[in-house]
Amino acid sequence: MIRYHSAGTYLVGGKPAAAAPLPREQARKNTMAAKILAAHNKGNEQDMRLSFDALVSHDITYVGIIQTARASGLKEFPVPYALTNCHNSLCAVGGTINEDDHVFGLSAAKKYGGVYVPANESVIHAYAREALAGCGKMILGSDSHTRYGALGAMGVGEGGPELVKQLLRRTYDVNAPEVVLVYLTGKPPRGVGPHDVALALVGATFKGGLVKNKVLEFTGPGLANLPVDFRCGIDVMTTETTCLSSIWETDDAVKAYYAAHGRPEDYRRMAPGDVAFYDAMIEIDLSAMESMIALPFHPSNVYTVHYFNEHAKELLEKVETEAAEKFGKARLSLRQKILPDGRVVADQGVIAGCAGGLFDNVEAARAILRGGSTGNGAFSLSVYPASVPISLALTRSGAVADLLSAGAVIKPAFCGPCFGAGDVPANNGLSLRHTTRNFPNREGSKPGEGQLAGVALMDARSIAATAKNGGVITAATDLDYDDAVKPYVFDGGVYEKRVYNGFGHPQPETELVMGPNIADWPRQYPLSRHVLLRFAAVIHDPVTTTDELIPSGETSSYRSNPLRLATFALSRRCPDYVNNAKAVAAEEAARRDGKVGQGIEKLLKKHGLDAAETEIGSVLFAEKPGDGSAREQAASCQRVLGGLANLCYEYATKRYRSNCINWGMLPFTLDRDDAADFAVGDLLLLPDARERLLRGETTFAAILVRENGEETPVSLHLDGLTPDERDILLAGCLINYYAENR
Repeated sequence: MIRYHSAGTYLVGGKPAAAAPLPREQARKNTMAAKILAAHNKGNEQDMRLSFDALVSHDITYVGIIQTARASGLKEFPVPYALTNCHNSLCAVGGTINEDDHVFGLSAAKKYGGVYVPANESVIHAYAREALAGCGKMILGSDSHTRYGALGAMGVGEGGPELVKQLLRRTYDVNAPEVVLVYLTGKPPRGVGPHDVALALVGATFKGGLVKNKVLEFTGPGLANLPVDFRCGIDVMTTETTCLSSIWETDDAVKAYYAAHGRPEDYRRMAPGDVAFYDAMIEIDLSAMESMIALPFHPSNVYTVHYFNEHAKELLEKVETEAAEKFGKARLSLRQKILPDGRVVADQGVIAGCAGGLFDNVEAARAILRGGSTGNGAFSLSVYPASVPISLALTRSGAVADLLSAGAVIKPAFCGPCFGAGDVPANNGLSLRHTTRNFPNREGSKPGEGQLAGVALMDARSIAATAKNGGVITAATDLDYDDAVKPYVFDGGVYEKRVYNGFGHPQPETELVMGPNIADWPRQYPLSRHVLLRFAAVIHDPVTTTDELIPSGETSSYRSNPLRLATFALSRRCPDYVNNAKAVAAEEAARRDGKVGQGIEKLLKKHGLDAAETEIGSVLFAEKPGDGSAREQAASCQRVLGGLANLCYEYATKRYRSNCINWGMLPFTLDRDDAADFAVGDLLLLPDARERLLRGETTFAAILVRENGEETPVSLHLDGLTPDERDILLAGCLINYYAENR
């Protein structure tokens, strides 16, 4: 189905070629990605300084972003900035505080000239597609699935501080990314949907880091066989490959999309030049695609549905073993889902959000289920259309009636099932979801309390086929149904009636409405001359997700309260982390008061260091942290608790490393050959850390001090910092940096 070619590849006249009559460096400039990046770049070709055309955030990120920008001198939004309310919209959770965030968002949109999309009106990426995307544009979002490449716009998902920089008319700084050609051929068989293609792509690329921080560029003759919704469904999932962004060739189908959405001026033809060079190539034969399933606990844990059904016992046993190793107290018993005849039954189906809740997906589910039944047993099916315009179109087409008649439940536009805030299954439940992720706890369980469930990702078509079969996992390719794509009729009047659009018309006299849970960031201090780090957590998992660093779900209500949110940091992975970090913070507070513990005082004197010039902070070690969400709180919560550094072999994503830097935490790496058996409570002493950072050194000689006093030299690396990133670390965080330069 998918083949990866690591060698550089030319595209000549629309076809891959090993050679071409044009030098590589010149041909590199003919990719769509290179042209868009060049048009937005204020730096040089290698060290890019990018400015974006629009920004998007949802209601568990925009409060912190605006608070940070306000503290740094924000006057008005310089580009369209849409504040959607699709994550924190269960307003019964947490009392009044969720709706307080929404009221704050509307007041901020009025004050600074923004776009405010009310709760349940649209999920973040549906609104951006329908109202903000445009061919050749770049959009930055504080959500990792910011992807609009199928519409000719490059989307980048980053932590909130990167949006703050754009709001303050600064730039997004990145080395010129490599570009990978994704060449599509063939036509998907009936029953294959965008999630099947996307999961196969993630499975083929994620584990080897083959496209990490690169741009995926989609073209090829197979493109013409994919409706725009199908393309968008694949595109939004490219985030799970850990690529930086994506871009697709545009055609008459995309032109019709913009015309249907009342924005024909936002379309233009986009294609690679006659001769373009790519750093690698992925071939996808759409005609060879099958129905896919991604088992817990990652979208890359992918199999065909047929293979899964044939090997369910061994595959589910692997999942149970991983759960036992990771969680211990909570046990997952998925083999009990295997029926006597070998078939596997699920408890729940969910079609939702920016990946699943698209018009074509829901219509396909309707076509499969029409006249059938989800049954009156344990299995349930929930459908969340991604926006009110999509819901309205599905209502008018009759899809809503057919789905309701079959036993499905139709729900409002909401991202909750993607991160554990909606349709949480029972303990040991197995949920099938056309959503973006199936990380541990994304379904809302709490392993620390003995609760655990599993999510398997599937396309809406196979979920509908499973529902029709009473919950028995079924590939949609096994069914005969009418797969004709119905036209989507967009009615923008609902946005005109409900969305506040104040871009270009700020009202500075407007007072921000601050509920009791909306708090300013606590003070952070500039980096001291010397640094002493104490390990507060040591994680040896192959990958540590942002969901493990700061859980989703119940924490959403506290994203506007840094101190309260921080109490959830690593709570589902390392329950002792918060207390450990607080103990280190107490050591630092005592030091600032001139009271240093005897052991630390002895250590510093031994190395000729003055305690008054030696900052004490906690450090997290994880082998590869930061896969998943762009949420800045994965880093800021550590900082609020006194974190000064992360240490790892590599960072899973650029966005998590950027979050660490923007919150003043040193993003150290360590060679695997130099790995030490770190333990909670061990110390790392870094003499002259500030001076070394000022000099731009990339290797820091540190001293590992065990609790028994044994000392071992350790070499830490701090590579690839831009001058601005270095200055942010010296200042102690982005807010301090802007305060110094205001």
